[in-house]
Amino acid sequence: MKKRSKATYVNCDTKRCSRSVSKANRNRLYRYRGNYQWKGIKLEKYKPAGNDWLEVIRQVIIGNHGETTRFHLRYFEISPGGYTSYEWHNHEHVVIGIRGKGRVKIGKRILEMGFLDTLYISPRTPHRLYNPYDEPFGFFCIVNAKRDKPKILNS
Repeated sequence: MKKRSKATYVNCDTKRCSRSVSKANRNRLYRYRGNYQWKGIKLEKYKPAGNDWLEVIRQVIIGNHGETTRFHLRYFEISPGGYTSYEWHNHEHVVIGIRGKGRVKIGKRILEMGFLDTLYISPRTPHRLYNPYDEPFGFFCIVNAKRDKPKILNS
C-alpha cells in the first residue's frame, strides 16, 4: 500500500489500484471468544420488533464497523423452538450452518441444514429458518450490503 495521507491509503492488491480507503476502513481481526461469540461484536435481537419471529439473536461481524464491502457477514442463532420471519426480498443471500441443525422452508420445500451445509437463497424466494431441535441452530448469513427490506408473509 502506498501512503497518501494520514487518513487515506491506496489499495493495490491487484495490478490495477482501487479507490482510496479511509483509516476507518482498516483491517480488523474479530477474535472468536467461544460460545459462538466474537470479541467486539454485539449480541442483538434478530429484528427490533415484530411478532413474526421467535428466539433469534444476531451478530453483525462484517458490515457495521465502517467497512466498504459490498456484503455483510452476520451470525444468527435460533434457540430450540425458534424461527425467523417468513419473508422474501429482492436480494440474494447465502446461509452456512455452523452450529447444530435446523430446517429451512424455501418456496414450497423443506430442507434440513447441518454443519457446513450451504444454501443459496435467490431473490424473491419466500423463506424461513427454524429450529425444531433441542440445541441451538447457528449459521452465517452473507447478504448484500445494499438491500431492500423484507416483505413479511403469512406462514
